Amino acid sequence: MPKRLPGSREEDSWLSERQLSGLARADEADALGSPVPTQVVSNGEYFPLPQTLQQRQVELRIAELAGQASRRLGISRRRFLASSGGMAAAFIAMNEVFGRFFDVNPLELMGSAHAQGAVPRDLFVFDDQLHMIRESFSGPLALRAMSQGAGAAAAAAGFDKNPFNAEGLPDELGRPWSAWNPSLGQTPITGANFHLVKFIKDVYLDSQVAVAILSNAPLGLFEPPGGAKPRIPRSVDESLSAMNLTGYQTAAVRDWVNGIAGSTRLLAHGQIFPGRQNLGFMQQQIDQFHPDSWKGYNIAYTAKLDDDPQSELKQWRLDDEQVAYPTFELIRNNQKELAAHPGFFNICIHKGLAPAAPDTPEQGSPSDLPKVSRDWPEFNFIIYHACFGPRFFDAEALQAIRAGKLRNGVPDLRWLTEFAQASAPLKNVYAEIGTTFASCVVTFPSVCAHMLGQLMKYLGPERIVFGSDSLWYGAPQWQIEAFWRFQIPQEMAKKYGYPQLSAQDKRKIFGLNSARLYKLPASVAAYQPVPRDYEARIPDRLKATLNYPGHSTPGSDRGDKLSKLREDYLAAGGHPSNRRYGWIDCA
Repeated sequence: MPKRLPGSREEDSWLSERQLSGLARADEADALGSPVPTQVVSNGEYFPLPQTLQQRQVELRIAELAGQASRRLGISRRRFLASSGGMAAAFIAMNEVFGRFFDVNPLELMGSAHAQGAVPRDLFVFDDQLHMIRESFSGPLALRAMSQGAGAAAAAAGFDKNPFNAEGLPDELGRPWSAWNPSLGQTPITGANFHLVKFIKDVYLDSQVAVAILSNAPLGLFEPPGGAKPRIPRSVDESLSAMNLTGYQTAAVRDWVNGIAGSTRLLAHGQIFPGRQNLGFMQQQIDQFHPDSWKGYNIAYTAKLDDDPQSELKQWRLDDEQVAYPTFELIRNNQKELAAHPGFFNICIHKGLAPAAPDTPEQGSPSDLPKVSRDWPEFNFIIYHACFGPRFFDAEALQAIRAGKLRNGVPDLRWLTEFAQASAPLKNVYAEIGTTFASCVVTFPSVCAHMLGQLMKYLGPERIVFGSDSLWYGAPQWQIEAFWRFQIPQEMAKKYGYPQLSAQDKRKIFGLNSARLYKLPASVAAYQPVPRDYEARIPDRLKATLNYPGHSTPGSDRGDKLSKLREDYLAAGGHPSNRRYGWIDCA
């Protein structure tokens, strides 16, 4: 393979010269600039699939609508497509081709803020789940590749097929791998997508998120010094070294964001490491950085069961009185934290997005929830991903629906249906929809409708909270747009007794419920903006905490890709450019 220019997009690509010769750069070949991708764009990790007939129909309809609207508004078509009217045109076209799943009105094409379906400017959004990584890490590239779809971007990062659909099963629209997030296009998949500068831009400049929780995930394997084979951690310290972001780093970002904004824009999770042997670390988190709430993973190796320093950490279940309950007792004994951190008794637990077997609470099933929620009534148990079993690609759930597999009269979506029905009487159990919504709203809309319908039916709109799981899937705004417009088909709602999602229900889910759980103002006006010169305000101390390369020498790393992100944003005029950075099949 010929040597490729250092730093070029071709250098990052895993495609061969022969493969690249048959592709076109998406940002150069895309004459339309649709806010929703109308064909698979590869990041270079895999060869992009050709545009389907339905995707071509969507593209032509978007172009037609944009041309008509832009002429009437007296602006260019590309500028129109970067506006809310352009997003409306994309949803209208998708409804016409794929069936009506999105609440969008033609009046929105003209930018009418009063058009039915338009996202209101005063919508209060509390994002319950955000992620970023320390600067020395490159991130979970597979998640971005999966959500970005087949194309040059994913191929360049080493993915030639959907990393979570090894069997090549089709989604509801017949595609084994297509983009979830329309705005990503084929932006190259790199660690910079998940670093601090991009985090601030995506969340606070390019979305309507008012306040959010920065989370952390103890899912990594420990890599011993000297290149030894990665293994399950044996201690908290080993686990922290493998994490994308530690609780301490999470809190440092929280404090800096709130400081420059002059209001509470970000909250921070502490990490649940169960077991009596880990109680010292749990108390240390409270004393050092005062978590706003807690995040735990049953499926993660975080529980210490004995005093042997060589024994591995284990998976755990919420209702284990010997392992989990001492940790809950410690949290309860620190109830003084509630005065400054009212969400301190919110226990956020990752359940779902797991293999089909074994069907145990340690893997994520909901069977441990009834006991723990009754034993600890002072806590709110916020179940992240709403306990939805399928791992990111929801073909399993669609198959269950089509096969007529029912649980008490509704389609049995693995774990989620069981969770919703079992939690109906448990008033301190909540469902968070991060990734669960993102994974199916574009690719499996029927699954999405059943998922939301069941949560509404059994938990009601007061016990569902919005989370985007960004930045894994790009800026949160596309999910905000999609959720505000999404509707459950009337025929489905009538057949299974699903309530419809009213505008007031969506406002509760988007932010009012979480504002109540964290005792924060539920008004956009209560939160000050993050200043646009935020990058210049990042102090060396925070850079050191996040492992910035060369942070101690001013200017030593100014050639990195992070500072370029802000330049690109300003060059685009402060609005989305809808450019796709990658390769497309123009055949």
